[in-house]
Amino acid sequence: MLLQATTLARAGRHAFLTAVLVGLCAVAHAARPVALRLIGINDFHGNLEPANLSLILADPQALSGKPLRVPAGGAAAVAGLVHTLRAGAPHSLFLSAGDLIGASPLVSTLFRHESTIAVMNAIGLDVGAVGNHEFDAGIAELQRVVRGGCAPTLPDDAVASCGLDRYTGAKFPMLAANVLDTQGKPVLAPYVVRRYAGIRVGIIGAVTKTTPGIVVPSGVAGLRFVDEADAVNRAARQLKAQGVKAIIAVFHEGGELGTPQKRGDWNDTSCPERSGPIFDIARRLVPEISVIFTAHTHQGYRCLIDGRTIIQGTSYGRGVSVVDIELDPTTRRILPAQTRSINLPVLNDSTDAATRERLAAALPAPYAELLRTTRPDPAIAAQVARYAAVVAPKAERTVGTIGGRFGRGGQRDSAAGRLIADAQLAATREPAQGGAQIAFMNPGGIRSDLECKGTPPCTVTFGQVFTMQPFGNSLVVMTLTGAQLKTLLESQQKPNDMTVLQPSEGFAYTWQSDAPAGERVRAMTLGGETIVPERPYRVTVNSFMAEGGDGFVTLTQGTARTGGGQDLDALLAYLKAPTERSPVPAPRITRLP
Repeated sequence: MLLQATTLARAGRHAFLTAVLVGLCAVAHAARPVALRLIGINDFHGNLEPANLSLILADPQALSGKPLRVPAGGAAAVAGLVHTLRAGAPHSLFLSAGDLIGASPLVSTLFRHESTIAVMNAIGLDVGAVGNHEFDAGIAELQRVVRGGCAPTLPDDAVASCGLDRYTGAKFPMLAANVLDTQGKPVLAPYVVRRYAGIRVGIIGAVTKTTPGIVVPSGVAGLRFVDEADAVNRAARQLKAQGVKAIIAVFHEGGELGTPQKRGDWNDTSCPERSGPIFDIARRLVPEISVIFTAHTHQGYRCLIDGRTIIQGTSYGRGVSVVDIELDPTTRRILPAQTRSINLPVLNDSTDAATRERLAAALPAPYAELLRTTRPDPAIAAQVARYAAVVAPKAERTVGTIGGRFGRGGQRDSAAGRLIADAQLAATREPAQGGAQIAFMNPGGIRSDLECKGTPPCTVTFGQVFTMQPFGNSLVVMTLTGAQLKTLLESQQKPNDMTVLQPSEGFAYTWQSDAPAGERVRAMTLGGETIVPERPYRVTVNSFMAEGGDGFVTLTQGTARTGGGQDLDALLAYLKAPTERSPVPAPRITRLP
């Protein structure tokens, strides 16, 4: 009896100790941080096909410092990389930092960007912040893109809604905490909350507050784009009130790294020579936000500043930003010290094996092997090919001949700018078309160079011209005095940059860079004759500019307005000349000093 009691007592103690050990193990297991992989793209701009996209990267094996030009991009290649990254993580979130659509190639634009949204649905995009280009066609069209449904299409329209299938909308939310209606309420969701192993994570989106000045003003009428940091902090406070303590911010705003002549390394976390609004915004954010995805400037950088990761992966689907975070199961916060990040190139089938290996060998594990083995997703490639097949007959149609390459410029008038301005002047010069004497083109509306493929003369396709001018703006002819012309040109100099209007043939002036503001424009002439301040002149611009786009508010004061055809049609007509159009090498703006 005593032996039986002793045995039972020992068994009880053993069971108790086992229970204690199991409990301790359970507690230890529960206390392990929860890993979450964040995968970001930005400024995709509907680049579903890889086309001629490439990425300039430092050659890790070159002593000379000469960079590599690497083929990169395409939705299928993005999908392959995203799927591989997701397979290597227990929890993941795929996000876009805006400009997913707009200013896009034909394969997106001709379907009113429904093709891009459908492809992103298939890849598995979880959430997106809106960019300024999501507002190109106005808030009503943006809401249709998000919710689904077919837009009205006229028989002669170049673009068509529901061109292949009925459009069902985005399967992911688009966020904008800082876009408000007339009552001060967000027109889109400011944030979403996702749950990982029981821990809630808030994702807040915001778009650059400068949007009203860089899209058609009528498209954002009645909307207010308020300070980005204030709006995101307000959303963060709302999340914290709900008990959400892990917060990520996704901004369609960005910065620069280095100079246009020498960009910094996109994976150098010290980010030397950084500049731009996103870094000022980041300094003002609540401390709970330790990861910031950015966009808008089409730059690559990965900055670690005051414990925050601020990251951007170039543009057009050529790069992917990866941020691995850990969530504390006790505090339910992000552990900033455990955050790891990297920018990765989106290599495609055009990337040769030697280049792939050079880049992979320089990466840490597990990214080296990932870059070696990842290939484009065949299902996504087939989906894109289906859209491309519909577009191809239009895209490949020959529309003219050119005698050389028309390239875009920076802070000077360019061959491409001169071509478009001349085309718009030709389309509106006749009295019945407005009687224009001068035309100006905004450089931001020139979305690509017009390449001469092969030995001149070269044929030009509709696809090339459409890619160069994809917005579908109409032409507007107005009367400005000579004094207003000078005011318009003086306003090219902005506080932090310069937007050089591209002038048409016959118009010329001198820009004195070191003169005081308001006195930089000198010696304006038209056809060799001095512009007279009191005299009226007929001026052509696109409808975006006519409404004060890019900050050129002087154009809103133009009188005797006459509507014209589309800018694309003007360029197509101009390229149909009996002889090829050749680049005009002589600048029309003389820069001093």
